[in-house]
Amino acid sequence: MLYGARSNGNEHGLVLTKPEVVNFMLDRVNYKEENNLKDLVVIEPSAGDGAFVIPIIERLLQSSKRYDFDFQNALKNIIAFEIDSELANSLETRINNFLVERGFNKVLHIVKNEDFLLSECSTADLYIGNPPYVRHEKIPLNQKREYKKRFRTFNKRADLFIPFYEKCLRNLSSNGLVSFICSNRWLKSQYGYSLRELIKLNFNLHEIIDLEKASPFQEEVIAYPAITTIGKKSHKSPNNYYSISDIDNLSLIDSTVVPERKLEVSNTANWFQSEVIETKYLKHFDTIQNQGFKIGIGVASGADKIFISKSFKGEIEEELLLPILTSKDIRNNTFSWSGSYILNPYNDQGGLIDLKKFPKAKQYLEQNKTQLSQRHVAKKQPQNWYKTIDRIHPTLRHKEKIILPDISGNTHIFIDTGNYYPHHNLYYISGGKRKNDLKVLASILMSDMVKNQLYELGNKMNGGYPRWQSQNLKKLLIPIIDSIPIRDRAALISAYDNKDLIDINHIITQFDYDAFKITAGQLKLLEPETKYKTASQ
Repeated sequence: MLYGARSNGNEHGLVLTKPEVVNFMLDRVNYKEENNLKDLVVIEPSAGDGAFVIPIIERLLQSSKRYDFDFQNALKNIIAFEIDSELANSLETRINNFLVERGFNKVLHIVKNEDFLLSECSTADLYIGNPPYVRHEKIPLNQKREYKKRFRTFNKRADLFIPFYEKCLRNLSSNGLVSFICSNRWLKSQYGYSLRELIKLNFNLHEIIDLEKASPFQEEVIAYPAITTIGKKSHKSPNNYYSISDIDNLSLIDSTVVPERKLEVSNTANWFQSEVIETKYLKHFDTIQNQGFKIGIGVASGADKIFISKSFKGEIEEELLLPILTSKDIRNNTFSWSGSYILNPYNDQGGLIDLKKFPKAKQYLEQNKTQLSQRHVAKKQPQNWYKTIDRIHPTLRHKEKIILPDISGNTHIFIDTGNYYPHHNLYYISGGKRKNDLKVLASILMSDMVKNQLYELGNKMNGGYPRWQSQNLKKLLIPIIDSIPIRDRAALISAYDNKDLIDINHIITQFDYDAFKITAGQLKLLEPETKYKTASQ
């Protein structure tokens, strides 16, 4: 199969699934030699080196001996697709050698050197394998256009394995199964929404076995694999979700390894939904934006090596420089600006500056004109060849804002008091009705209550920490800050200043929501003399 980024630095390549994982998957879908496999049609849609098809043939052979049927005739029911001609020829040779060694001279052509997604494909009882994981931007444009015509789940920024699921599901026999080991990103991402909806409406999710913490491949790859098995709607299924840290534990499923949870497949938006917040208290929660805060993302320049530098001071006109904050400045729970500036090519009215008025910037940008003109944003408007992808609004620099690196292992959340402009790998939250509202919000965002929501809304990165992404930040439900009693607000602010995560969690878990007040739909702070419980009491 063709996979994404690999540990050896290559962009794509052949990655083999470990034999013990292959055998487990075949056992799990009941493709076992002790069963009569004579009439079962099996398709491996992206065969690669034959990690699945060779064991499938071996099991069919053993089944033919047990049930006394014509093995070579039954081989017609096994089909392996491989788009790469070199791999396809190599696999065909490997299959032939396998069969000749077992005394079969007449060999059928099992491997089809075709793009499975564009091929004529018959109904099958089992689709199994490791479909290609190729990121949306790496798929050739002509293929991407054709796939979008054929597969309604292939939208937004869907990875290539998404249409593999759809085609297999739509060509599944009445009692058939699809079982893939591939990325689990679609389970929570926006690009997986259409596939989740298709499954909810027409199919049954049997189980998902998350192998994110395990090593199911024969080399280390940057991936988030899971074994997903799906059948027709007519079959009852438990929607079980397992999380396995070691592939040796696969054999313990159904015995000592029990499901971590049942997925809420009826909720397309979030299969992992659970009652993080007790229903009776939901009236005291709302989204961040509904509480008057703004969620944004920093600037994308399209050419950071040109627009961002630590050497601009004295080289570029001072009024065009903004100190820029990047994710590298917020690491290991420390906030330390590296000294980089971004060259702002926009005037106060939002248009591009007149380079004639800024000779230093003009000379510098024209030295880099060739490279800047090659960017997509510049080709659309050649006269604006020195613009950044995103417009820069200098007033943002001076706003107090929570800074959230997209991918971060930090446990503390930092607030920029109005000194820096954020880079595009940083999300920010600004606003608040009173002093220290951002500290209260930052404390809440650091809590386990929010972390658990993020785990359900989005994907965990390696290391087990969640990603800060705009789409998930906008869905978070947090206590309504206006209605938090004054004493609890003060306790959260103090815990934030002390970077005391334990105290923050204690305060939030001990909230007395009966002390939160909602009157005539309007939220009001409690009067100071009102009695309520706090973490400090």
